Amino acid sequence: MISKPDILIVEDDEEIAEFLQIGLSAEGYQVSVTHDGHNLVERVARDRPALLILDRMLPGDDGVDLCRQLRADGHETMVLMLTAKDTMDDKIGGLRAGADDYLTKPFGFGELLARLEALLRRTGHGGDAQNLIIDDLRLDLSLKAAFRADKPLALTATEFSLLRFLAENANKVMSREEILKAVWGYDFDPTTNVVEVYISYLRKKVDSKHEIRLIANVRGFGYVLQSPEGD
Repeated sequence: MISKPDILIVEDDEEIAEFLQIGLSAEGYQVSVTHDGHNLVERVARDRPALLILDRMLPGDDGVDLCRQLRADGHETMVLMLTAKDTMDDKIGGLRAGADDYLTKPFGFGELLARLEALLRRTGHGGDAQNLIIDDLRLDLSLKAAFRADKPLALTATEFSLLRFLAENANKVMSREEILKAVWGYDFDPTTNVVEVYISYLRKKVDSKHEIRLIANVRGFGYVLQSPEGD
């Protein structure tokens, strides 16, 4: 199974930070968040994220200065700088401080994702075709297509997102709450049975024609996509 690279978000606006964390996690990235630049250089040295999403205006810190410190210490982590400042001088200042790209607020998630993927390709973390493979199940992330025993599965966009989340966490039991947040983007709702409904859809499409069942319900805990060798 391919593990996507780690991303560190440094953003003091909690709504923006949560929006980015949910969206990027749903895309398969390992995401961490901090709301200030305190000890950022030390954290990058310790955690070694592949990419840093860095707000320019942080409480008590300037993203440009932080980026300059990272580069002065020899850190080559890709930096995508976010800012409300949109003049050409501001952009040039950010890039000269060592940022690899510069995105002005407000921005669309699709544009941010495209820029992020382009930066990661430059470091060898990206790829034209990525696959998640569990037993004879394969998810082609570039095509957003799934195959079981090399036969295509007719999945809706939501079904694919759910299967992808389970595949990225293969052999781990994922709670109903974790699935709701990752796939549908909202927190626990005791009145909805959307997770159960879509798990049922997936089981019919992924498992019903195969002797080995990959999707399991762990009563009282949640759901798991489990390979035979993961038993």
